[in-house]
Amino acid sequence: MESKWYQFWLEKGYFTPKIDSSKTPFTIIMPPPNVTGQLHVGHALTAALEDTMVRWRRMNGQPALWLPGTDHAGIATQVVVEQMLAKEGTTRQALGREKFVARVWEWVRKYGGIISEQHRRLGASCDWPRERFTLDEGPSRAVRATFVNLYNKGLIYRGERIINWCPRCATALSDLEVEHKEVEGNLWHINYPLAGEPGFITVATTRPETILGDTGVAVNPCDCRYENMRDKKVVLPVIGRTIPIVADEIVDQSFGTGAVKVTPAHDPVDFDIAQRQKLPLVNILNPDGTMNENAGPYQGMDRFACRKAILRDLEEQGLLIKVDKHVHQVGHCDRCHTPVEPWASKQWFVTMAGLAAPAIEAVRSGEITILPERFAKVYLNWMENIRDWCISRQLWWGHRIPVWYCPRCGQITVSVDEPKVCSHAHCRSADIYQDPDVLDTWFSSALWPHSTLGWPEQTQDLRYFYPTSVMETGYDILFFWVARMIMMGIENTGKVPFKTVYLHGLIRDEAGEKMSKLRGNVINPLDAIEKYGTDALRFALTTGSSPGNDIRMSWQKLEASRNFCNKLWNAARYVESSIPADFRLPDRVEAVHVEDRWVLSRFNRLITDVDRLLKEYQFGEAERQIHEFVWGDYCDWYIELSKIRLRSGSGETDTRPVLLYVLEKSIRLLHPFMPFITEELWQGLRPHLNATADSVMISPYPQPDAFPADGPAEAEMSSVIEIVRAIRNARAEAKVEPVRWIEAQVFAREDEKKLAGHREAIETLARVRPLQISGSLKEKPAGTEAVVLVLAGADVVLPLRGMIDVAAETAKLEKEISQEEAEKQRLETKLGNMAFVSRAPAGIVARDRQRLGETEGKLGRLKERLARLAG
Repeated sequence: MESKWYQFWLEKGYFTPKIDSSKTPFTIIMPPPNVTGQLHVGHALTAALEDTMVRWRRMNGQPALWLPGTDHAGIATQVVVEQMLAKEGTTRQALGREKFVARVWEWVRKYGGIISEQHRRLGASCDWPRERFTLDEGPSRAVRATFVNLYNKGLIYRGERIINWCPRCATALSDLEVEHKEVEGNLWHINYPLAGEPGFITVATTRPETILGDTGVAVNPCDCRYENMRDKKVVLPVIGRTIPIVADEIVDQSFGTGAVKVTPAHDPVDFDIAQRQKLPLVNILNPDGTMNENAGPYQGMDRFACRKAILRDLEEQGLLIKVDKHVHQVGHCDRCHTPVEPWASKQWFVTMAGLAAPAIEAVRSGEITILPERFAKVYLNWMENIRDWCISRQLWWGHRIPVWYCPRCGQITVSVDEPKVCSHAHCRSADIYQDPDVLDTWFSSALWPHSTLGWPEQTQDLRYFYPTSVMETGYDILFFWVARMIMMGIENTGKVPFKTVYLHGLIRDEAGEKMSKLRGNVINPLDAIEKYGTDALRFALTTGSSPGNDIRMSWQKLEASRNFCNKLWNAARYVESSIPADFRLPDRVEAVHVEDRWVLSRFNRLITDVDRLLKEYQFGEAERQIHEFVWGDYCDWYIELSKIRLRSGSGETDTRPVLLYVLEKSIRLLHPFMPFITEELWQGLRPHLNATADSVMISPYPQPDAFPADGPAEAEMSSVIEIVRAIRNARAEAKVEPVRWIEAQVFAREDEKKLAGHREAIETLARVRPLQISGSLKEKPAGTEAVVLVLAGADVVLPLRGMIDVAAETAKLEKEISQEEAEKQRLETKLGNMAFVSRAPAGIVARDRQRLGETEGKLGRLKERLARLAG
């Protein structure tokens, strides 16, 4: 039924909101999944939560826009296409940039729509005509406009800095794209000979291959150990280059020997030292991680092979004097997990401090709310210590940096539109070329809330739907994306991009372990849909969830959600079969009986709680409470009670209006969470409703109505339910057959007459007959073996004779008595033998006497029980 109803919604245009200046819109911009992507449980969770919000707001009458889109995913997409080319026996370099980009576009057009189609399977009520791709002309122009604006303000600059370089991806990485892992390594102590005189200075390093790029040795000016060595020179091992010893306060005297090698081109701290001490930079690496011409005899070697070779040579020269085990943090590319190299390189950067200030204030002032609140502190701490952002990437796929170089005058042109000539009036040369790098994928993503709505043009969509309402995403990209959207949104539009940030947790398996293919615990959402249906998947992912907390997922949870769908389905089928074709739900439903008042009071309380919980973004708790009511109060109790009344056939006991009223509203309550089954069931009930809407998704979401909370009815029915439940539990413990009727005596503590009014319900639901209902129980009935249940509002006595097969139980007791009497006789005979008692160890005799006492006690209890059973 899923594809049928999704197509119905599309054809009706329900997903496309109409701009209505008299109403406040609700807007969510979908976090754009990678165009290379396939649907995984993280996408499914995002879609389920966002669709819940959008459907709920739509049912509340707001123009609700959920704008979908995909991300070009620079590195990820380029790698996929390069792998495809490798299978064809070629490379991107062999194709050239223009043909390679054309191949990527060809691949995107072929496979890029898969994840959008998969979102449709999840029931995502996105406005598909507004779907965007980060490389579409609109978002692309927004990227160029932002770059130019920031450059003109002096907030974008090109400079030589230490950046993170991934040899595998052959590109620079921002700090956030580097994953630091603890690695067990070594700390090598190496002697550097003093130049022109005997002696050494010893340095310690974790990366001996970088010796080749050293341009100095640094000591702390307060370190008296090296007081006589300052301003001297040393000879660089292996290479033989002479480098100075400099004094710098940054040096930690307690680390290693207190003397550190300075490799400015391959370490951020050393780069800063070199800037202060006027030391040159020597780059020793090629982009692929091999050693370049500055590495001397090690040129062409892989960086780790070079490490082994240089250590061997240092040892042969007697310069490697000590090796210590050392655990340290090593940066790895978060995409391919290759160890990254710090590398001095000319890159484009954004100055972040000025952009961060208003973004900090937006959260601190409450203009933007981050849920859960604990992440606001994390956000503020990171923003207050923000570093400049390296935005250039050495890739071919992505937004090309809008900068053109002029060889004639040496100046650059920064422009939104492609220039034909150098922009400088004194030059105007047509011989210009564009910067070969592309922008970090997160640069375009940072503009997503306003670029998708038409910025930099002042479109109608931008004016009406911006700022957006909620940004829902994972807490793991709070800095990658959310913080940057806030900064860029304020910078470009003067307004915050959204009012609320909802951060969901990670999905783990039932044991709390992270899902991975290696562990074999991954749940494929498409497999789950095929087996259990979309509604069950969505419900399993979100029920019990809360902002910022990780979610445990299992096939058992999916099965439980499927069972809930079945429960709802069966309830609807029962109600439909119970009402005639011409039955119409009256405008006002009358609560005739106490169980009607009870269920309506409970239901109204539920609606009130769900309304509050949804406003507080507690979707998982709202679902849990709806599930508890529908499964328990409605299906297990009210429907079963209704069957008793419907069998009577009296109009005065007609339960059908309440049955239908509660079911139809429950379906509407559930629709944002479980859209497909609720549409199917609602359409089946529609002939009996006074509905003006053609679909449940545009019907009003239930609001608390005129039925007041009915405490007395709830208390009375709570007592009835407690009695039935207690008797059922006692039957189960005694293993009474489900079809067997048993006797029961109920002693009401307060209102005997009220309880007597539920006689038929207790008899039928607990399967008790005869049933005696009387006043308070003073003492346990004498002469009868019985189970006594002490409850909050009553005491229940269940005579044992009625719960068991007396003949079978008698035969069983007589057999046990016979066995115990034989054992008693054996022990008496044994202990009456004086030879045994005098010769056996005292412990054995004592043990047998203890056994005899236990046997006599057990035998007495069995005979007493048999006597009571016979009486």
